[in-house]
Formats: sequence, structure tokens, C-alpha cells
Amino acid sequence: MSSTGRLQGKSALVTASSRGIGRAIALRLASDGAEVAVTYQSNAAAAQEVVDTIVAAGGKAIAIKADFAVKNDIESVYKEVLNSFGKLDIVVNNAGIAGNGPIAELDDETFEKVVDVNFKGTFYSLRQAAAKVSDGGRIINISTGYTHAAFPGVGAYAATKAAVEALGLALSKELGGRAITVNSVLPGLIETDQTAPIKDQFDTIAQMMPLGRIGQPDDVADIVGFLASDDARYVTGQYIAAAGGLVV
Repeated sequence: MSSTGRLQGKSALVTASSRGIGRAIALRLASDGAEVAVTYQSNAAAAQEVVDTIVAAGGKAIAIKADFAVKNDIESVYKEVLNSFGKLDIVVNNAGIAGNGPIAELDDETFEKVVDVNFKGTFYSLRQAAAKVSDGGRIINISTGYTHAAFPGVGAYAATKAAVEALGLALSKELGGRAITVNSVLPGLIETDQTAPIKDQFDTIAQMMPLGRIGQPDDVADIVGFLASDDARYVTGQYIAAAGGLVV
């Protein structure tokens, strides 16, 4: 990682950041100089690898185990971040699960889990962030392009992410007086281990996209890096798609 230093002196919490998009975001914020708290639910080794990568590049990072469907876990994460860093300037709400399936066939257990993690978990995290993020800070929610385009089998997932966007919009008004910005990033199809099962369809999907390729985690992380920086000080209450032009 090459440091730009533009987040020097800042501390960040990136939820669900042991792999995929979250990992790329954690590494990007660290490369810009921020201290980073990495959260994970089960893969401690992957989270430690992210921490080790940041530390090896001269940064500071910690790993925290947490289930973002559990309110007490979320509250504990914020306490640990403040105890470790002394303050909190940037929060990236990346934790989420898909729970895909046609609405008519989606079972109660899957639906409730999607709501618990994506909607309730993000609400509890935002409530903590609203109280604990420093004045002039940044709150960034990772949503999905599915909230602005119709696709079968993702109705419950998209609905919870649309709710997250609505929470962020309201919070941008509530925290504007403290110069805290709140924005949502909407990834399209990004190549991660979660999308690996449909990798055989990537070439077909890429042909539908104006930029002609499937997204990479860094494509999302770079937008988050901008929103976390002072360059985005006058950007709040916005939805920014990172979808190669497939979602507009």
C-alpha cells in the first residue's frame, strides 16, 4: 500500500472487513493514513491477515469479532474502537448478507436474518455512529445497485438495502449541523468470493455494461476513500453507484 496521508490522524471502523469489498475498503482507508478497526464474524484468520497487511505497511489496525445481527455486539464494537483509538472519525457500514430467492419461496428464517443483519444491524450501528463519530466525521453505508434496478430473486435483500439508504438520507439531515456527512455507495456486480458461484456468467453480464467489465473491490473502495476524505466535505445525503454504468 502506498500512503497518501490524507486521512492521517483519523480513525475508522469498517464493518465486515475481513474479505471482499470490506477488506478493500479497510486497506484503502489505511493506505490513506487512517487507523482502522476491522470486524469479522467467524473468519479470525482472514481478519488478522488484513490487520497484518496494514501493520506491515506502517499503519495501525485492530480486529474485532462481532455479529452485526446482535445489538450488544455492535455496541461493544464501538466501545472497543473508542478504547483503542480514543476517537472515531469514519464509519463504513459494510456488513450485510444476501438471502437471495424468489419472494414467493423465501422462508421466514432467511428473511428474518436478512432483516436482522442488513436493516436492524445497520440501524443499531448508525445509532451508535450518530452519538460517537467526531464532528466533521464521515458515515458511509454500503448499499447495492439492486435498489435502483429490477432483478429477480433479490427482493428481500434490495428492500433492506433501500431501507439503509433511507436511514442514511435522514441521518444526513440530522448530523449536518455537526459537519458529519452521510452517504451511500451502491456496488453493482463485484468480483468477490460471494459472487464466485456465477463467475461463468461474468462475460455475458459484462457485455451488458457500458464499461464492459465486472467490478473489482477496489472500484468500490476508491469511492469510499473519496467520501471519507476532505475532498467530499460538501457531499452528503447522496447515493453513488459503483456499477460500471449498469445502474444509473
